[in-house]
Parts: sequence; structure tokens; C-alpha cells
Amino acid sequence: MSEGMMDSQIIDQLNSGVLLVDLNFKLVHWNRFLAVHVNKPFNDVAGQSIFDVFPELPKRWLERKLNSVVQLGTPSFCGWEQRHHLFELPHTRPISTDSEFMAQNCTFLPYLEQQQLAGVYILIEDVTDVCHYQSMLKATMQELELATRIDGLTKVYNRKFWEESLTHEFSRAKRYACDMSLLMFDLDHFKSINDNYGHQCGDLVLVEAAHRVNSLLRDADVLGRYGGEEFAVILTETAQFGAVEVAERIKKSLTATPVVFNGKEIYFSASIGIASFNSEQTSHETLIAEADAALYRAKSSGRNKICLSPTLYKCS
Repeated sequence: MSEGMMDSQIIDQLNSGVLLVDLNFKLVHWNRFLAVHVNKPFNDVAGQSIFDVFPELPKRWLERKLNSVVQLGTPSFCGWEQRHHLFELPHTRPISTDSEFMAQNCTFLPYLEQQQLAGVYILIEDVTDVCHYQSMLKATMQELELATRIDGLTKVYNRKFWEESLTHEFSRAKRYACDMSLLMFDLDHFKSINDNYGHQCGDLVLVEAAHRVNSLLRDADVLGRYGGEEFAVILTETAQFGAVEVAERIKKSLTATPVVFNGKEIYFSASIGIASFNSEQTSHETLIAEADAALYRAKSSGRNKICLSPTLYKCS
């Protein structure tokens, strides 16, 4: 048995794809693994361009890759994390995955014939399982990271992450003299809702309030649950006038329609305090204190009101 026949038999036993192209990128050979996954015997495609047989290949990118192997005479590699797959080959793993195609690591090796470079071997490793489990791990890590930042009930940011965001935005505003405002709002008579209708109803009101407010904000704004029935919003690049407009929209949205619980309509509202950044404030705690004081006045003046920080006192 010749050495070439032995090599071919060994290659056919591999559980990876092996494909050989000549210097013009025409197919010279592929092994049994590829014949099975392509569902086509090699004789049907022998001598054809790899780009005709696999039109899904990124032609310009792969030409550069193959040419670099030819010119330098050194191997090259492309992992699934760089490109999920080059060849649209079906995977056969009994697992659920987002892709119908096999995730692949591809290695490109120079092929020598009588000490002369004659083509390029492409080795295709099926890494669908690795890709799947890595993706699951990544998703789990993202969920865990998100869980440390999100309030479990309302799904807005929790106080810790929200205050970290405020610290960052306050420092940025102070350094670059940017506008920034802070809204703090508290649901009115929330204890009565819990007492009269139960905590499940109270939770429903909290969730609905958070949803309505969040829908009014920009991506750059940061809504957090400050504690109990109290929420806070960081309005980036927003001066006092803009903050008042946002507060008016929030006030209107919360009172517009009731929450329905056990067939009963539950109306609710919120008192809102506003503080805007100024150069005299020494820390983000100062901004919180001013917004909190304005919120206290809004509640004291009859609730369902909007009050500004002490520097520009107003209730509406």
C-alpha cells in the first residue's frame, strides 16, 4: 500500500473535515467527513473552484487567508469566536443551538508535493458543543451580572447600581460643566394601597409605575428604585427646564389610567422632587439631599405635586 493511500485512509477516519485546494483554489480532495456533511461525493466537484462549490464563503477574506499561507509557507487559523463558521455545514449534535450550521475552527496548512508548495489543506473542526456551552456560560454570567444591578420586582436598577451611576454622572458634570438633573418621586398613599388591597396589589402598582416612567425616558437616563415606593431618575445632559418637562410627563402618565386588581380600579399618583447640578454642590449626596428635600415639600403641599430644589422653590 502506498504512503498516499495510507494518508488518505487515515484522513478519512478523522472526525474533522479535511479539504485540499491547489494554488488556484480548485478542489483536489476532501475526506469522508466532508462528503457526509456536504452530502456529495468528491468526484462530483473535483477540480472545481472552492468558491463555486461553497458560495457562502467570504471570498475576498478567504483569498487573503489562503494567499498568506501560500506566500509565507506558514499555517494560519480562524476560530469560531472570530467567525462562527466558514462552511455552511449542518451540525449533528443533539442539542439546541441558535445556529443551524456547525461552529468551526479552521486551520490552513501549506501542502508540499516533492518539496514544492502545491496547495493548502483546510482542516475543519466541529466545535458546535464548545460554542454552545460557551454561549450558555456567557449568557449565565450576563444574567448574574444583571441580577446584581436590577431590582427583582420592578426590573429597574437597584439602589446600589443607581447610586454608582449617579456618582459617575456627577463627576462627569463637575469636570465638564455638563447639565444634569435628578428626579426623586414617591408614590402617594402607598401604605393605604397595601393596607386596603394587599401587598400583591402594591407590588402591581410598583411594577406598573416603573414601567410607565421607564417608557418616557431616554436610553441615557437612569431609573432606579431608591427604596420601598421611592424611585429616582438621573437625567443626563438635562437642565432644570427639561427636568420639569420630564416630571410633568411622569406625573401625567402615572395618573392617566388605573391599575386593575381583582376587578377593582386602583388609581395612584406620585410626588416629585427635582434638583439640578450646580458648581456649588460638593458631591452627589448633596444633589440627592436637595432632590429629597424638594420631594418632601411636594408631599407636604398636598401630594401629586412637583417641587424644585430650595434654590428655585416651586410646586405645581
